[in-house]
Amino acid sequence: MRRGFTLIELLVVIAILAVLVALLLPAVQQAREAARRLQCKNNLKQLGLALQNYHGSRNLFPSGYVSLFDSSGNDIGPGWGWAAMILPEIEQTAVQNGINFSQPIEAVANATPRIILLPTLLCPSESVKSPWNAVQRDGMGNATSTICQLAAANYIGVFGVPEPGIDGDGIFYRNSAVGMKHITDGSSTTLLVGERSQAYCDITWVGAVTSAQLFPPPGSPAIPLTENASGMVLGHTFEGPPNSSSLECNCFSSQHVGGAHFVFADGHVQFLSASMNKLVFRALSTRAGGELTGDF
Repeated sequence: MRRGFTLIELLVVIAILAVLVALLLPAVQQAREAARRLQCKNNLKQLGLALQNYHGSRNLFPSGYVSLFDSSGNDIGPGWGWAAMILPEIEQTAVQNGINFSQPIEAVANATPRIILLPTLLCPSESVKSPWNAVQRDGMGNATSTICQLAAANYIGVFGVPEPGIDGDGIFYRNSAVGMKHITDGSSTTLLVGERSQAYCDITWVGAVTSAQLFPPPGSPAIPLTENASGMVLGHTFEGPPNSSSLECNCFSSQHVGGAHFVFADGHVQFLSASMNKLVFRALSTRAGGELTGDF
């Protein structure tokens, strides 16, 4: 006589399956994150190659962002950033052709290209909010008016040690014109581009929108300070390594556990730990500081 499963037997089987799934799920998640982390590294390799190709034809890396300025040194636009300059090198010529570089980022003529998401500039581990609003803010960081919308990204140029502003000691800053000949610290020990998570701060590939300011989003681990628009495409290293404590929103960060990826001026990509020596991290961000970095 054929006998079926009893209710107790079915419950035991279900319980065993639940335990197996619970044991398997973390391993699956780890495998997925490993794949996303590898894709992020490959994205930065592509950016490093694109920047090398740009440099090869001009003997200079692109400017951190391009802007005129008034007698007080304040940006007056147009503000286009380094990534907008290398669009043909990352197979996005059509997007670049749609940009009117003589007009500001916020101009109506640039409404379409400035909100285009570019996969090469997105970390797969990131939950991207796009487009996001570039806004003017008061002294408390509160938004007072919306200027325009921008496509999100996850990779920013290295300004150097101090706060992003006019002149940096790294490779990218306003109207910069840095070539390999200026990187006397060595291209293999000078950071070019690194990660930033939108959990810390809004970023874009487009550029620095004139009169806009940044402020950490709700729930951000970053220090609640208002930052200028150059931080939309540039990052600095003074506060410390990526994902370490007490970072400002315009520093480097990621959704990867323990640190973030960076591409160096020679094109190689390396994961830098949140626990690395702060002074070494700063030294890697300067192009001609003469600092000793040792192993990192």
